[in-house]
Amino acid sequence: MPTGTADIFAALARACEVAGDGSSDFDLNPKVRPTGRTLRPAGVLVPFMETDRGVELILTQRSSALKHHPGQVAFPGGKVDPGDVDEVDAALREAHEEIGLAPGNVEVIGTLPTHETITAFRVQPVLARVREPFAFRPEPGEVAEVFTVPYAHVTDPARFVTEGRHFRGQYREFYTVPWGPYYIWGATARMLRVLADRVSR
Repeated sequence: MPTGTADIFAALARACEVAGDGSSDFDLNPKVRPTGRTLRPAGVLVPFMETDRGVELILTQRSSALKHHPGQVAFPGGKVDPGDVDEVDAALREAHEEIGLAPGNVEVIGTLPTHETITAFRVQPVLARVREPFAFRPEPGEVAEVFTVPYAHVTDPARFVTEGRHFRGQYREFYTVPWGPYYIWGATARMLRVLADRVSR
């Protein structure tokens, strides 16, 4: 596991170059995977920033007042809007809106394979380096909190645990990688598990 800042960002760059198929919310539950549906494109930013504690990943906790996925931990990001060039552009725009991260303060490292969500999105994870520390500015009404998690925690496959619960009348399993009071699970944890598997090779 790389520990120096330069080594960490080099490892993240290499992770983007590994060949492989995309992931899905249905990876652990293939029997309930729907077929024939149209997926909507989306982009999420996976932003790593050097702090006085080391390199850390920036995540958000969604507002409990939201209709979809209230209170869940998520990457900044969202669906591709008509004005966006592509998924990377959407991820950068959403990160600016949701947490106050200016696009000019972002160095895009690369992308991971797309992730299919249960809500019919095809999500493009965009790995990025935040050039300079900045003041988090949670978007009112959408983001309850912005917080960071150590690089070593989210890139270690041993930190991930498979759990399960009944959802819409069916028992489904999913990945989790909790950090302190934050329960990181579902699509966010699945995409991070892809990253962890690639970094640990």
